[in-house]
Amino acid sequence: MKLKTYVVGLFLSQSLIVSAQTWKPVPGKIASPWAEKVDPLKPLPEYPRPHLTRNNNWKNLNGLWDYAITGKNETPKAYQGKILVPFALESSLSGVGKTIDKNNLLWYKTSFIIPSTMKNSILLHFGAVDWKTDIWVNGQKVGSHEGGFDPFTFDITVFVRKSGKQELTISVWDPTDEGPQPRGKQVKKPEGIWYTPVSGIWQTVWLESVPKTYIASTKHTPDIDAKTISVSADVQSIVSGDKIRITAFDDKTKIAEQEVDANTNATLAIANPKLWSPTDPFLYDLKIAVIRNGKVIDEAGSYFAMRKSSIGLDKNGVQRMLLNNEFVFQYGPLDQGWWPDGLYTAPTDEALKFDIIKTKEMGFNMIRKHIKVEPARWYYECDKMGMLVWQDMPSGDLGNHWEPKLGQMGGTDKNRTPESEAMYRKEWKEIMDDLHNFPSIIVWTPFNEAWGQFKTKEIAEWTKAKDPSRLVNSASGGNHVITGDIVDLHHYPDPQMPRPDLFGPTHAIVLGEYGGLGLPVPGHTWKEKDNWGYQSFKTADELFEKYASFMNRMEYLIKKGLSAAVYTQTTDVEQETNGLMTYDRKIIKVPEAKLKEVTNKLYNKSLVELK
Repeated sequence: MKLKTYVVGLFLSQSLIVSAQTWKPVPGKIASPWAEKVDPLKPLPEYPRPHLTRNNNWKNLNGLWDYAITGKNETPKAYQGKILVPFALESSLSGVGKTIDKNNLLWYKTSFIIPSTMKNSILLHFGAVDWKTDIWVNGQKVGSHEGGFDPFTFDITVFVRKSGKQELTISVWDPTDEGPQPRGKQVKKPEGIWYTPVSGIWQTVWLESVPKTYIASTKHTPDIDAKTISVSADVQSIVSGDKIRITAFDDKTKIAEQEVDANTNATLAIANPKLWSPTDPFLYDLKIAVIRNGKVIDEAGSYFAMRKSSIGLDKNGVQRMLLNNEFVFQYGPLDQGWWPDGLYTAPTDEALKFDIIKTKEMGFNMIRKHIKVEPARWYYECDKMGMLVWQDMPSGDLGNHWEPKLGQMGGTDKNRTPESEAMYRKEWKEIMDDLHNFPSIIVWTPFNEAWGQFKTKEIAEWTKAKDPSRLVNSASGGNHVITGDIVDLHHYPDPQMPRPDLFGPTHAIVLGEYGGLGLPVPGHTWKEKDNWGYQSFKTADELFEKYASFMNRMEYLIKKGLSAAVYTQTTDVEQETNGLMTYDRKIIKVPEAKLKEVTNKLYNKSLVELK
């Protein structure tokens, strides 16, 4: 039997090598420097889940799979070629570059061997698939999932054969902007601030072997005032008497440990806590173990940070955003997270880190992750580098969306159908659950500019109740500024802010978007014509002069009550050329050190005195 498995595995490997030799990105568009570093035999090979690590019991399934496009109610008569997973169908790096609509299904098919070292139960993990996914293993239906931004898992133990080749088949239906589901900035006809559709698998697909009783997820919530970390673990198939042992480490030194009944909370005291911040992003290690009769049944590694996100009054009676009970002006770019070659998906792990590194070097201490959710490894890098993150919910069911003009604030809630509301609520809950453990995230933003915005007060209050440890920016640039923790104005191009006398006594005041200074760089644009910025320039020097003037204005606003600002944006995206970097990341329009020099003045703590 072992010889047969070896022969099957060898055949699969040789087939993949032949396919890899013929794979190539779809030509015709600009590409980042990392596109040529993509290995079709092992794209994005890194372990995808930093918060629940187990050793040597996982298998990455990324690579070249068969694909087919059919009618919505059809199955493939034959597969049409190879697609490089996990790059979306429409992307260059998929090797396909085709589009589908609400009348199509996208099919995937691949085969794999489960290594002999992976025993016990077998879990099949998907980082993200856009949008409705149906899964079969060896011809048997495993299950379905709806949602384009949240990871999901199926236990496929009963579906896999004892040895030899396993067959995985997937169908995906994605209506893009023809359905009410959360879809971010994708549209069938990209233009302006709206971008190319993203359909199908766009994050890592992988297998994991776990014991019958295993840790499915954990939740960590710090309290720096009480000097504690609260930890819970969702344990599957527990047996009466099972315990959970939580151990915290400072480097390799054990600093706290507690054993509690399975599926109950543990609270560990952290003496003299080292607080996480942009200037000192200290991370503690964590170990979670299931204990049965004194023996370890399952064990996983993780990490946490001691940090606090809150608001508090300054001496003038204006609410300020606080980090660890201190005022820290939060300043960062609007980060769309799009790539010219991978769309939603960075070509490599090195590329994924690049934008964060450059953002830090430019002098920013925060990123607003705009209308998109990133793979877990992106947030892990923010945790390690000390980058504050405001996390948007991807919008959907926009209809005739409202956009603010000249500092206008207002608008009305949209009447969404029960089905549409349910899609939003389900995915927002999943996103918050999946990202809870990343300390870099300090703000949740349920809505942006009234795009599909509904029942704002209810959604904001639900968000706050679900996670009181973070601030809620209920509607960035949108409606109903009376709810949540933050009042958020969008104003282009120059910086302005909501009136402190109206909103400051109850809410922190922020400038959620401004800037948008455009500079198209020939040879590095998505299209040769029709590129745009909110205010365009011909030279980098002209752009910088304008940007520097904004920093002078910002100092004044901070003194008056401004707690944070978001500059549009990190990179050019498709026809938008208002990035600090070109879309292909090959040109940084203004040197990082030059930007940092004028930005640093915003972090002067003498600008604000707390009450």
